[in-house]
Amino acid sequence: MTGLTKILALAVFLGAGAQAQALTTRMGHRVLPVNDAVFEVVPRGKQRVGDFWCAASEYARRELGAGWNDRIYLVRGRGPSVTTGRKTAVQFSMTPEAVGVTPLENELTTIRTGLKVGDNMTVNQGNSYCEFGPVRP
Repeated sequence: MTGLTKILALAVFLGAGAQAQALTTRMGHRVLPVNDAVFEVVPRGKQRVGDFWCAASEYARRELGAGWNDRIYLVRGRGPSVTTGRKTAVQFSMTPEAVGVTPLENELTTIRTGLKVGDNMTVNQGNSYCEFGPVRP
């Protein structure tokens, strides 16, 4: 193998590893780890605030093993995706202290129109924003 071939093979291998950690939620949004403490929700189509919390909740349960009462914290509002290059993504963490985010004192129990760094809710509250359509065979 030439040097260039080795580099390309390594790039494909590393890219495949990152994609393997990705989760596509039941609503079709992609959730990918940014690093050990942060993950980002990359929406498909609609971008309602509740959809971001729903996807973060599903990722926390399915990929991180979070309990229903564990909290999800908003790390960064809408901005470009660092994992996919898409125009819009929102970043979350289960450990705000690890990323220097100060949780807002008044826990988020209702959705605002915006996404403010430090907003947080339980996994169960995030799950309550999931809208599931009819089950198709």
